Amino acid sequence: MASYVSPDIREKFETLSVDLKNVILERNVQLNNMYDLIAVLEQIVKEAGE
Repeated sequence: MASYVSPDIREKFETLSVDLKNVILERNVQLNNMYDLIAVLEQIVKEAGE
């Protein structure tokens, strides 16, 4: 499954660093809204803290 970024949040997604966008896209996630994006970012932070 390939990652998907909704056109509704693409502008916000594009403000992230290239490295962070790559980490997100490697997770094969569906980003349909800001809540989806925030959930993925929270998961990345949680994993970094472990």
